[in-house]
Amino acid sequence: MAGLFDKQADLYLDSRPTYPKEWYSKLADLTPHHSLAWDVGTGNGQAAIGVAEHYKQVIGTDVSESQLQRAMPHPRVRYAHTPFTMTNDELIAMIGGENSVDLVTVAQAVHWFDLPKFYSLVSRLLKPGGVLAVWCYNRIEVCPEFDPIVKRLEDTTLPYYHRNIQYVVDGYKTLPFPFQSVGFGCEGSPLALDIPKKLSFEGFLKMVRSWSAVNTAKEQGVDLLPEKLVKEFEVAWGGSKLVRSVSYKAFMLAGKVKV
Repeated sequence: MAGLFDKQADLYLDSRPTYPKEWYSKLADLTPHHSLAWDVGTGNGQAAIGVAEHYKQVIGTDVSESQLQRAMPHPRVRYAHTPFTMTNDELIAMIGGENSVDLVTVAQAVHWFDLPKFYSLVSRLLKPGGVLAVWCYNRIEVCPEFDPIVKRLEDTTLPYYHRNIQYVVDGYKTLPFPFQSVGFGCEGSPLALDIPKKLSFEGFLKMVRSWSAVNTAKEQGVDLLPEKLVKEFEVAWGGSKLVRSVSYKAFMLAGKVKV
């Protein structure tokens, strides 16, 4: 999946929302210890930085080297490239060994993973009482004039998405999650969350242009964001200079290893 995001890494860094700080503090309250956290599919490191406010060390890993090159530095965060050729045992040794991790986080990425393999890794790495938390968002709410146009664009992107994106479309309700609930959603019933953000029109366009389906379509000669549609978005937004308060609709699943 690394190739899907390598080319738009700069857009991705600039356009995505910031996860609320209280998410990290609430997750930290769930783990008895706060020595080591692992942020998987860390991308630009946004979640890793948030987790680092509550844990002594965070290891952020990603299969995409171009994303890691843009990762935000933090004194308690160490970034590491984990190519597909890395074995489970090599990865576990690099993180810290079995039963070494207090919290595992995955922001906007777990739907790309080989889930049985990943869940097996998590079960080996987590300490007793450790927690896995995965989250994502699948749409943005702006205003009644704007939102239907976004929905129309989203519908045109579906043929160009990888099949795994269906988990996101479904709001992770169909995502397998064989872990014991800790009160932050459970398999089949994720916790619904909002991510508020101040967003410029240019920021919205950057977000859309970072979508993997938009880039896949472009590589196939299909422009899903023609100038006519951009102009329609601009009018419904209220002008290119307006900064709006928007809400990203998110969802989370968190749990402990079943015993």
